[in-house]
Amino acid sequence: MSFLFGSRSSKTFKPKKSIPEGSHQYELLKHAEATLGSGNLRMAVMLPEGEDLNEWVAVNTVDFFNQINMLYGTITDFCTEESCPVMSAGPKYEYHWADGTNIKKPIKCSAPKYIDYLMTWVQDQLDDETLFPSKIGVPFPKNFMSVAKIILKRLFRVYAHIYHQHFDSVIQLQEEAHLNTSFKHFIFFVQEFNLIDRREQAPLQELIEKLTSKDR
Repeated sequence: MSFLFGSRSSKTFKPKKSIPEGSHQYELLKHAEATLGSGNLRMAVMLPEGEDLNEWVAVNTVDFFNQINMLYGTITDFCTEESCPVMSAGPKYEYHWADGTNIKKPIKCSAPKYIDYLMTWVQDQLDDETLFPSKIGVPFPKNFMSVAKIILKRLFRVYAHIYHQHFDSVIQLQEEAHLNTSFKHFIFFVQEFNLIDRREQAPLQELIEKLTSKDR
């Protein structure tokens, strides 16, 4: 959760998305932070008793966006048009950008450009009250879960790019513990609710097995 990084002054790549204090979603976020503090990530990602799955996924999706935003913000100086002319996750995986509205046909672009498109797109979804309602009693739309899955699939690609192309910089900045904790939390969450297809996880499969095997 983003509270792991709260005490450190760190730039974010995009503005942080906040959950309104006093709202039910804010209470859910506090619950998640408290259970995360216990150190048991498998337990921390489980749907709290009596809670709505859509709301739980929404709160956590916002939080993962904030975490990745902060993590990528620490390495933007190293992720440039020159160092990363394509958006890749190792030699076998390359991502082309399309959002279905502004850019319908996938385009090949540099990693910083791709991540800028991606995080701007995610931010637009999170800010859309019809998709991510913040007011009590406003229902989630029928397509909410399918949109959440696309968001999480795309956020995974930022983790994959950081691990494959910038892990040396992460170590240099002494951020690897934060990156690993954040990614482990992310993976446990998407596994718990089956939110990302296994094929999409292939670029980090070995790491995923290593991070999750100790907690089975």
